[in-house]
This record gives sequence, C-alpha cells and structure tokens, in this order.
Amino acid sequence: MKPWLFNLLACPICKSFPLKLFIFSFETREELFEKYLKSYENNDLSYKSENQIPEIIEGDELYIRDNIIIEKKPLKQYLDKLISILNELIHIIDKTPYTLSKQCFNLAYKDIKNEFIEFSKNIKNKDAKKLLPELIFLNRLMVETEIEAGLLLCEKCNRWYPIIDTIPRMLPDEYRSKEEELEFLKAHKDSLNENFLDLDLKPFKL
Repeated sequence: MKPWLFNLLACPICKSFPLKLFIFSFETREELFEKYLKSYENNDLSYKSENQIPEIIEGDELYIRDNIIIEKKPLKQYLDKLISILNELIHIIDKTPYTLSKQCFNLAYKDIKNEFIEFSKNIKNKDAKKLLPELIFLNRLMVETEIEAGLLLCEKCNRWYPIIDTIPRMLPDEYRSKEEELEFLKAHKDSLNENFLDLDLKPFKL
C-alpha cells in the first residue's frame, strides 16, 4: 500500500474519514528514504526530467498535474488540495525501526506544508517552479514508498483493517478471517500501545 492511497480510504462500514494508519514495516528500503531527503536538500530536479512529473502547465492560467492529485488543477486549487492531504499525515503513526522514514513524513507534514501555506496566501506573480523540489519530494514519498505491513483504524466505529503483504484488507465483517487477522494483530501487538488494545475493537480483538 502506498501512502498516497491513505488519502482516499474511508471505513467501508461507517464511511468515516480519515482513518488512522499504523505502519509496522515498509517494503521500501530505508536507503530510498535517504535518497528522497538528499535529492530534496540538493534541489535535484532530475526526477522531473525523467518522469515529466510534476508538470507545470502554463497558459492563461497556471495548472499543475502530478501523481498525488492526478487531475490537473489551477495552482491555487492544487495547493489547497495538497495542503489538505498533508494535514492528514498527522493520522499516520510510523512504528517501523526506520529513522529516515519518520524524518520524511515529519518534513512533509511540518516544513513543506507550512511553505505551501505561505506560498498560497498570495500566489499572484509568484514562480511556481520554486516549489518543484518540494513537489518532487512529496510525489516520491507518497507514490514510490510501499507499506508492507500495517493497520488502518476507524476511530468512529473502532473497526480495524490489516495491511498484509502491501494489501489493505478492507472487507465487511462477515468476510473476514478471524484466525488469520488475530494472528496478525498478535504478531504486531508490541507496536501498539495499551490504549489501542483496550479499545472495543471490531469485528474481533485479542
């Protein structure tokens, strides 16, 4: 599961959004997070040259298209949408042993989000190309990264959904495998605090 997908997922039972995401492990190697950070720090734009993303489309009105928003949008609408997505990163809890992944998500949620907020206050006559290092960093973090194991929690109805072998299993209660999913929860309980385990978890709990 890619972090990008998290921004689209709602509880299939009660339809609540956003969910809370606990990440137990990444399929992505930690060296790749280091690469994201170094490319950002060095203002390396080679990713854009190789992938043509993010794309800044100039004309009567300036548009941006990338792999996060997907549909091209006017600059102000794009930034508003992206800031909204970055706000949801507060619901991601990285319980992996990686240090650099936490650094990446923290950079996105704090520094980059705040930079976009300041930029969007008065975008007239501002050069959107100055945002390219940030946009490239976010596209790589949100779209290239792969979560191997994790858990999605709906804080409204207390239903939890495992992420197993990169796939979020968001099935109705009657189609879920109690034995397999409780084994998954047991295997990762040390990554979850007592407050979580004390919840009235549905459809089953330890």
